[in-house]
Amino acid sequence: MVSESGEEPLPTVTVVVATYNYSAVLPFSVGSALDQTMADLEVLVVGDGCTDDSADVVDRISDPRVHWVNLPQNTRHQAGPNNEGARRARGRIVAYLGHDDLWLPRHLERLVAAIDAGAAFAHSGVLQVDPHEDPYVTPWPGWSYTPGAWIPPSSVAVRRSALARAGPWRTPRETGELDPDADLWGRLAAAFGPPARVPEVTSVKLSAAGRPGVYRTRPHAEQEHWLGRIRESPDPEAMVLAAVGQPHEFATPRPRLRLHTRAWRSLRYGLPVRLGVRTTSKARLRRQRRRKGL
Repeated sequence: MVSESGEEPLPTVTVVVATYNYSAVLPFSVGSALDQTMADLEVLVVGDGCTDDSADVVDRISDPRVHWVNLPQNTRHQAGPNNEGARRARGRIVAYLGHDDLWLPRHLERLVAAIDAGAAFAHSGVLQVDPHEDPYVTPWPGWSYTPGAWIPPSSVAVRRSALARAGPWRTPRETGELDPDADLWGRLAAAFGPPARVPEVTSVKLSAAGRPGVYRTRPHAEQEHWLGRIRESPDPEAMVLAAVGQPHEFATPRPRLRLHTRAWRSLRYGLPVRLGVRTTSKARLRRQRRRKGL
């Protein structure tokens, strides 16, 4: 809608969807953004030098709030597309959405309310759906932010003025031991205080890191399944909470002799820290890219 002055009003929120050659999931992630109760938004789908049909898929969504941008070359990390999205953002708040993740309808409504109450940035609860264990919620009850902690980007929204002051996303080459997202949250917290925590679970994370070879096979059945459940449920937030600890349709058998996933994760990442052995973000990124099939 154009105002009487002839100028298009600015959206409240700019949604940045960083993507790379995985067009099959875009109708679902972008669809979950367009389903928001807060409709005053723009969606910037930013390709990291995409060479597939992502541009055509986004164009077929046919919503004037959705815009496609493609970087001239691949930067090998979401930092590149996220910075381009922030540079182009017109909303006073920037929210991140992973191209293979989904939002529940009140996600932006809840985060914007927390930011409007005085926070520079805010995050909500996430339903983590991993292949080798039943769905669980993160952060867990009683969790509080500490510098360097990882928060899934799909659960975070940031005041754009705060983002400009804290500085851009940095690459794994620049962030040392911290992953780029944890590095950015730490810089925001140092400048403005810790993020506001929205206790409700408002997103579903379908991590590519837990799905070997996903960028070779490019499945979308899980995204289609969960978005269908979200749209069909009269209370999506209650639905995802009811899914915690329950077997899910796309679970894969846990390999024999494999430790429970969370116990293994704690051992793999916690023990080196306790022993003083540090792994750089760049090294972790290399391992993750191989595992994902990139």
